[in-house]
Amino acid sequence: MKKIQITPAWSFTDEAGNRLDPQLFGLLSAVHQSGKLTAAAAELGISYRHAWNLLNKWADFFGVALVDMQKGRGAWLSPLGEKLLWAEQRVAARLGPQLESLGSELNLEIQQLLEGVKPVLRLHASHGYAVALLPRFAQDLQLDLQYCSPQEALAALNRGACDLAGFHVPTAAISGPLMKNYRRLLKPRSHRIIRFITRNQGLMIKPDNPHGIEGLADLLRSDVRFINRQKDSGTRALLDGLLRDAKLSVRKIRGYELEEYTHSAVAAYIAAGMADAGFGVEAAARQFGLGFVPLATEHYLFVCHRQALNDPKLQRLIDLVSSEAFKSAVAALPGYSPSQCGEVCGIDELFDAATGTQG
Repeated sequence: MKKIQITPAWSFTDEAGNRLDPQLFGLLSAVHQSGKLTAAAAELGISYRHAWNLLNKWADFFGVALVDMQKGRGAWLSPLGEKLLWAEQRVAARLGPQLESLGSELNLEIQQLLEGVKPVLRLHASHGYAVALLPRFAQDLQLDLQYCSPQEALAALNRGACDLAGFHVPTAAISGPLMKNYRRLLKPRSHRIIRFITRNQGLMIKPDNPHGIEGLADLLRSDVRFINRQKDSGTRALLDGLLRDAKLSVRKIRGYELEEYTHSAVAAYIAAGMADAGFGVEAAARQFGLGFVPLATEHYLFVCHRQALNDPKLQRLIDLVSSEAFKSAVAALPGYSPSQCGEVCGIDELFDAATGTQG
């Protein structure tokens, strides 16, 4: 089945009408990764001459080199080359979830037009690296995956707008409104939990850690710039709970009011040199070559209505996430574990494990 994949594209033009070739971004990324133009050209499947000509063309376009090279030392991005690469990755990271949700809608409509209307499993979930794997494995399942905040996902489940909602809770006790909000939205009698994955969350920092950041208290220093997640995200709620438990004032964090909308967007922001630290999953830090200080482990979970467990399409999803192929893909993500993937449990069992003695 051919599927639509929506990706953002840049359009640079000058007064003469020359346009920036999108292939340039792939070349810049490959040079950054390999440190050699020959290896970068091979990775893109183009000749060394074509890669060289592409760089020269756009060096003329901007009036400054995008890649610096020296015999015996390889190749590295110039300051402008770095800015272009990180800008492109920030755009892709920020818009990714919305474009994936739109792509899911369009693919579903086309599929139903070509094959006829079939039962669809509607999943509303907080965006994450493991959740993003699901469409690739859902070959025998019509999956409508829509990204939203955990609270929005649970509210959608309660009003019948989706069949399954994804959210995440810390594995250790944490104070504040996060768990209270979840308790208000989850119904022990009528809801059931399908365990998905566990993942590490913590501070993403520059790879050489020039500021010596070792924990949350370092965020209060005046020389540390922070980039936050948006207010309604589960990751923001987790961070706020950790800060509250540590009795650290958010008013003293430089950049606390600045927000990005995905883990990868936070990582790209730091990689671009615009901040010194952010809070998110380890996989995002490793994707952008950042350092990582682990601070919390959390369960990412799905919740459904109890009677929905008898639905064949939901059983297919449980089989999917329980498969060795899917669990191997999750295990390959840094900081992710699929150890209880596909197990079903009750709401009370979840909260007893997550909050300890808290009520």
